[in-house]
Amino acid sequence: MLKRLLGSLVLLTAVLACALGLLLVGYYELKEPVKLPQGQTSLIWQVEKGSSLSQVNRRLHKAEVLSHPKLLSLYARISGRTAIQAGHYQVEQGDNALQLLQKFNQGAVISYQITFPEGWNFQQWIAELATVEQFSEISALSQRQLMAAAKMDKAHPEGWLFPDTYSYTHSDTAVDIVARAHSKMLQVLDQAWQGREQDLPYANAYEALIMASIVEKETGQVSERPTIAGVFVRRLNLGMRLQTDPTVIYGLGDAYRGNITRKHLKTWTPYNTYRINGLPPTPIAMPSAAAIEATLHPEAGTSLYFVARGDGGHYFSDSLEEHQKAVRQYQINQRAVDYQSAPKAEN
Repeated sequence: MLKRLLGSLVLLTAVLACALGLLLVGYYELKEPVKLPQGQTSLIWQVEKGSSLSQVNRRLHKAEVLSHPKLLSLYARISGRTAIQAGHYQVEQGDNALQLLQKFNQGAVISYQITFPEGWNFQQWIAELATVEQFSEISALSQRQLMAAAKMDKAHPEGWLFPDTYSYTHSDTAVDIVARAHSKMLQVLDQAWQGREQDLPYANAYEALIMASIVEKETGQVSERPTIAGVFVRRLNLGMRLQTDPTVIYGLGDAYRGNITRKHLKTWTPYNTYRINGLPPTPIAMPSAAAIEATLHPEAGTSLYFVARGDGGHYFSDSLEEHQKAVRQYQINQRAVDYQSAPKAEN
């Protein structure tokens, strides 16, 4: 009896040792680097929506990337790690089967980025989205359809998208990016509006957004934005026309060819602030958070005029006489242009 028991124990020990050995061999097999096509240091692998881990492993084996698909599937089942997320995955040189499984489990899909600079208008956003093959559907959507799909409950899209860098995966659409940018602009504008200074000449947050877009287009220098916003606020308070070139350019649309002329300044459009009183009907670009803040916290002062110096900055003047002198110095003498880039006093 004792002999039989000892024999059974020896057999069980041998079986366990053999099983353990196989497990160790299998484990080390899974830690061997996967194979990549000759000459490649990385590979983009797409996991289709609805695929199971076993299906993905078989596809990887068929492509000669994964050597032991069944072994990896078995390991995943035993360890409770069969979850997998669809997407594009980066398979790097040196990755092993266990690392691939970890990427699949975590949904570590490849993330791409697209950037929309401050001051771009809506058409520039659409053009940039259209350059990404994944977002090709944008070309088939009208402005109204795009706004509806992105849940933009606005009369006009201009100004309502926040300029930023947005990450996206293979499953995102152009509508997703637009919706995300719109949501962020709503958040940024609402927060800034709640903390605004009192007694500003804006009836609502939308008017502030319009002004912020003008401030954004008037200067590339962040430090100047509150100063320029202050000038525009004083003009509105005094009943002066804004007479700002960026609004004229926006109103000209495709008719603008890079040089603004006296004829342009005299041509009536809803955006020609040399001809209309107050603000234009919509923003003229997508303003940054800094431009919005400057608009809602304008710098106090007495200047009513400004002119570009030609170095990226502006010269600010309190009087028309001083301003005309600055125009001669910076615009006429230096650049010999035939227009005035800041307003004359209204009678």
